[in-house]
Amino acid sequence: MRAIRPDRPITCQPSVISRSCGAVTRTLLLSLTSVTKYIGYQTPEVGPLTRRRGHDQTARLPGTQAGRLCRCRGSGRRTRRGHSRLSRRDPIGPDRRHSARAARPQGCTVPCGSRGRRHRVRAADRHSQQGHHQGRLRPHPQPEECPVAKKPRLTGFRRSNGAVGVRNHVAILPVDDLSNAAAEGVAALVPGALPLPHAYGRLQFGEDLDLTFRTLIGIGSNPNVAAVIVIGIEPNWTNRIVEGIQKTGKPVEGFSIEGNGDLKVIELASRVAKEYMQAASEEAREPIDWSDILLTTKDGESDTTTGLGSCRITAYLSDKWVEAGGTMIFGETSELTGGEHLIAERCIDDVVRARFQGFYDDYIQMIEDTGANLLGSQPTQGNIAGGLSTIEEKALGNIVKTGTAPIVGALAPAEAPSRPGLHFMDTSSAAAECVTLMAAGGGVINLFPTGQGNVIGNPIIPVIKITANPQTADLMKDHIDVDCSGLLTEGRSVEDAGEELINIVERTVNGRLSCAEALGHREFTITKLYRSA
Repeated sequence: MRAIRPDRPITCQPSVISRSCGAVTRTLLLSLTSVTKYIGYQTPEVGPLTRRRGHDQTARLPGTQAGRLCRCRGSGRRTRRGHSRLSRRDPIGPDRRHSARAARPQGCTVPCGSRGRRHRVRAADRHSQQGHHQGRLRPHPQPEECPVAKKPRLTGFRRSNGAVGVRNHVAILPVDDLSNAAAEGVAALVPGALPLPHAYGRLQFGEDLDLTFRTLIGIGSNPNVAAVIVIGIEPNWTNRIVEGIQKTGKPVEGFSIEGNGDLKVIELASRVAKEYMQAASEEAREPIDWSDILLTTKDGESDTTTGLGSCRITAYLSDKWVEAGGTMIFGETSELTGGEHLIAERCIDDVVRARFQGFYDDYIQMIEDTGANLLGSQPTQGNIAGGLSTIEEKALGNIVKTGTAPIVGALAPAEAPSRPGLHFMDTSSAAAECVTLMAAGGGVINLFPTGQGNVIGNPIIPVIKITANPQTADLMKDHIDVDCSGLLTEGRSVEDAGEELINIVERTVNGRLSCAEALGHREFTITKLYRSA
């Protein structure tokens, strides 16, 4: 029996290789192994299965050796007993006979279709035939090796003004406390619509009224809001808020109760809200980057673990976010006391520094003018129980979470930043007020380090809770999104815990509910500067 060179591959029909039946595949493998053993020539093991389109097909299977037979497409059977049979009835492309001729090796002297014969190839033709097979036997990536299209890591809702949100609310926004019932009535009729009741909006004046308008317009303009229904008792103030939100290009419509009554307003507003809900349901997420996302941060119920743990990993994320072109806002003006000079030193220029210092000095002056002793309020009873005995100790933890990036802006309450980077916002240190003001400034997620355990949420933006207090992580796990207590108890690195926080933030951007969202926390509070008229 004349042996053929070992670099000749075994050529078989596509139908045999492509069958899903495991028995057929195993039979083929056994047959190939038997052939090589029968011939007695040991050849090096070759690579994985290689499949080529067209009428011919070349197989190299794992665990087998390169074969020594050259079989024409038309030859149908092996003559050795016990060897697998390749039926002549198996299709070989659109035209079996044509395919057989096309697959017949150069120099073959046996007619296609002959049974029980190997093709005998002239020695002169072996060199050219070897080159022919080498072209077909190039390594090809298997399915698991094929490049997969890279999916976007983050997705969000890009609004008509270019801002990006991570939620898609249809908000029912009352202008004042008298309009809360109508707003909630609309939400009751249109499931999924988000009412935002609050306690103010009547008989305010001056800077206090301006802040209320700026807050309500900012909440309606937030990128997490797809459309807004505004309901007020009087048409003038209602229209003022509608016009402010219209500048973003999002759908908004206002209704005034005077001259109509609750029932009529609820009916009319519900019909529009229903249309807004349907339109919002068709809005699709699209790929976004960190640079598109405005994050905010505020801590609460702080203790010694906050500055040593949860604020440190918040700082880790903040620095990376800003470095990537993103935007961060921090605030809590009174909780910078004793460390305000550290913030001033990081301001990018004299203009930003002067504005920050003005906000801080005015806030402290307002507190001192009351003549009150803040002990028990700043720091709180919970802060003291957690080991923070002075406002200065609390301030240092608050400042830690801001990271090391330069401060590029100092914002008034509810003011939106005009450039990327780290910004200070003049806010109250009360959790619900602070988060509401930051949402009005355009923040779409809030990072909330806590020690003793704060349960704050917000209806517009997700609030992510972070704690390094092992007791809080255990007893209040339902409220904690990131447990970084291992920083203090197990020697865990800031980098490792920080990457976990980044992962949670990215998942929240993509739609994951924070613990506060899942538990229904929707604390929404407007900051009031002084008594109404």
